[in-house]
Amino acid sequence: MSHPHLPPPYPPPPERSAELRQRFAEEARAERPDLSALCLLIGAETDGALDEAGIDAAQAELDRLAGELPYRPGGPRAWAEAVRRLLGTRYEFHGTPGDYQRLESSLLHEVLLRRRGLPILLSVVWLEVARRAGAPVYGVALPGHFVVGFGTAAEQVLADPFDGGRVLTGTDAELLVVGATGAPLHSSMLEPAPPLEVVQRILNNIRAWAAARPERSDVALRAVELALLIPSHPARLRYERGQLLVQRGQFVAGAEELEHYADLIEVVDESAARKVRQEAGTARAKLN
Repeated sequence: MSHPHLPPPYPPPPERSAELRQRFAEEARAERPDLSALCLLIGAETDGALDEAGIDAAQAELDRLAGELPYRPGGPRAWAEAVRRLLGTRYEFHGTPGDYQRLESSLLHEVLLRRRGLPILLSVVWLEVARRAGAPVYGVALPGHFVVGFGTAAEQVLADPFDGGRVLTGTDAELLVVGATGAPLHSSMLEPAPPLEVVQRILNNIRAWAAARPERSDVALRAVELALLIPSHPARLRYERGQLLVQRGQFVAGAEELEHYADLIEVVDESAARKVRQEAGTARAKLN
């Protein structure tokens, strides 16, 4: 299916899309969700050019990179330095300000090819490569800037994959947080981010990219619909999906989704629910 008026990526055909979504939903409900698998399913649902062979090749590349890490280099700092040397220095994975303007920066298969991406996607590469090699590694969702952590809270070492895996020292993390939010660093910000939280944030980034490009509401809708498959998703995603459907001319489906959201929030906020119902009514009126 080509869309002559839009640049790629183009979505997969409906049957492929349905299958990818089912696999995504199953993985998201697994006892231990596989972060790289979820990221590659997002990639395949966003970019129809990513087939099964491409997904396998991306997983094989993560395995290959992990195989190049030294065997048990030592404590958390030794791990952080070893991963930095391999991914940041040797393979030159890092980010630049321009990467924020590119959808590929949120797609793991593209990040593995280009060795560029958003902080959170570069962190996924660090996490998946280091985890496969046996490192005590996890994501750390600092406000506005995702990084990775090695070791327990008592001996935690942070690294910034966007900056080539630079190992953060002393006040570095505080400066990152203050720079992003103006607020001080709180110890709760340094706790490991669960895989589903990472995936939800990646989908948020894709939605933010598409929101700035109204002609790519197709990309936004797919990201919202994947986010709705994650258990305990925010109810507000329903509202967003309803608005996107209306924007895309699917007035009845959009109105139904808006009404469903109004039902959900009525108990908490009656006036907000009333406003959403008015939006739904407006959408239905557009059919005439």
